[in-house]
Amino acid sequence: MSELSAAFQQFAPRKANAPAVILFSGGLDSTTILALAKDLGYAPYALSVGYGQRHSSELSAAKHIAKKIGVIRHEVVNLDLTRFGGSALTDSSIDVPTTPGKEHEIPVTYVPARNTILLSLALGWAESLGGLDVFYGANAVDYSGYPDCRPEYVASFETMANLATKAGVEAINSDNRFRVHAPIISMSKSEIIKLGNTLSVDYSQTVSCYQANDLGEACGECESCRLRQVGFMQANLSDPTRYQKN
Repeated sequence: MSELSAAFQQFAPRKANAPAVILFSGGLDSTTILALAKDLGYAPYALSVGYGQRHSSELSAAKHIAKKIGVIRHEVVNLDLTRFGGSALTDSSIDVPTTPGKEHEIPVTYVPARNTILLSLALGWAESLGGLDVFYGANAVDYSGYPDCRPEYVASFETMANLATKAGVEAINSDNRFRVHAPIISMSKSEIIKLGNTLSVDYSQTVSCYQANDLGEACGECESCRLRQVGFMQANLSDPTRYQKN
């Protein structure tokens, strides 16, 4: 375990090499989470979901990064949330915004119930593995408009997980209960980048852009790109993101 990861002891495994399922999109935040979970001593199982998002390059990045970091197993589950729409990421008729929205306004890039759907898949896999830990990259600082990235939501889902599963119902004490971890939830983007840099994360391979091209090159204009750019600047690190030439 690295010295920096020691600051995250509250998220450490209750026993060595305990299995943990990490929701893994191939973006900056989830890659940092995956590297942290492994450094803390978990046996990492990475779960990526193709839900009909505008591009598949982040899933290609996820496959490459998962292999490079070293996970026990990487699963890619395909869902078609475009059938429901309701978001700029799942409905091609809604443009991805390139200007900041109003403060505390839920952005048009919010996908209805996405994190609840994804965390439910992660919970099911964790229980089938005999694991009791799920990680995801919720961040309430940079993404304050997303209702499923708040501490209250994380706590509520953890409560639900222990009410809705065989493992949770049969738990003898707190050491046998499910935990839902969101270790970067109160961190700024620059702090997340500094953490990943300490963990030797190669951010040039990650794809965070809402409208990246097939090569994984970022637009440099959407909200996710802007937050990423500011993060590297505030961290005093060069931005390794691959941007579209046009």
